Amino acid sequence: MSVLKWNAAQVAKKVIDNEELFILDVRNVDAFEDWKIDGHRFEYLNIPYFELLDGVEDTLPKIPTDKDVLVVCAKEGSSVMVAEMLSEAGRDVAYLDGGMKTWSEYLEPIKVGDLTGGGELYQFVRLGKGCLSYMVISEGEAAIIDAVRFTDVFINFAEEKNVKIKYVLDTHLHADHISGGRHIAAATGALYYLPPKDAEEVVFDYTPLVDGTTVQIGASNIEVGAIYSPGHTIGSTSFVIDSKYLLTGDILFIDSIGRPDLAGLAADWVGDLRNTLYKRFRELSDDLLVLPAHFMIIDELNEDGTVAKRLGQLFAENHGLNIEDEAEFRSIVTEQLPPQPNAYQEIRQVNMGKITPELDEQTEMEIGPNRCAVR
Repeated sequence: MSVLKWNAAQVAKKVIDNEELFILDVRNVDAFEDWKIDGHRFEYLNIPYFELLDGVEDTLPKIPTDKDVLVVCAKEGSSVMVAEMLSEAGRDVAYLDGGMKTWSEYLEPIKVGDLTGGGELYQFVRLGKGCLSYMVISEGEAAIIDAVRFTDVFINFAEEKNVKIKYVLDTHLHADHISGGRHIAAATGALYYLPPKDAEEVVFDYTPLVDGTTVQIGASNIEVGAIYSPGHTIGSTSFVIDSKYLLTGDILFIDSIGRPDLAGLAADWVGDLRNTLYKRFRELSDDLLVLPAHFMIIDELNEDGTVAKRLGQLFAENHGLNIEDEAEFRSIVTEQLPPQPNAYQEIRQVNMGKITPELDEQTEMEIGPNRCAVR
């Protein structure tokens, strides 16, 4: 029987199109339980590779014959060998090219909507990590917000759209993934914006991003306006685009809220977090479409693969926005936090420009699920 090689884009299509898939994950149990390829209609079987070295005969009855089967491991090698064993046993099967490493790095660009005067807004969904980046396009110009480190994806997409990248902005100094913002700016001549309150230790030049900052994309007045919204970090800044979209960075998610502890100042910043979520955002229009910088669970994806919901819906449905007792809120966001992101302190150092790890090291730093949220 045949052994197929699937790339991350093919798997992403199955996630977004809500298709069925059976995944045989041959990583160790702890790695699988910590992080896997999520899909609404995916089924899973986790058997560590070393348990299959003597053959797959006992495993065959556990693997369906009426669904696509994908074998997954960390970096590909083990999954190829297991897939070949299954093929020799008479099964059609595929393996993931590059393994979970490649899955962690893949970005799927999805159009969120149109902007005034013919502009467009795209969301880049990093399904394997939960990161969300954005590109605003209007009349031959583009701005990128919260870019991840795979700079070629954004530069090539801009070239495909025949637009020039004029601005690159980070909503805050990220701690769970390495930013590609200043590198895109350096490669394209764009201005790189960063909140100065998050940038006190950076060792590179940047343009200060402060409350009220606006950048105009194209000639059609697609303004990206900044709203100071501290709480996840002291400099966290959100954006309203075209009076339609609210990009909230890591301060507000669809199913959760931002955590205030990744710079070690949870007790100090919890008041800022509550003020942003319970006062400043409530002054905004309920009709704004919230577009966060991360998602945590697959259920946050819409049918088209985007991660977005009206602000008014979030005020009604998001538990983190409906904790009336301030003491309870403080306890939840300072004492009931999930594990911190992998290598988050080193990632902060990278994003400050203080260290420059090799690419393999950067990959290892980012491996694992999104952990920016309190849920």
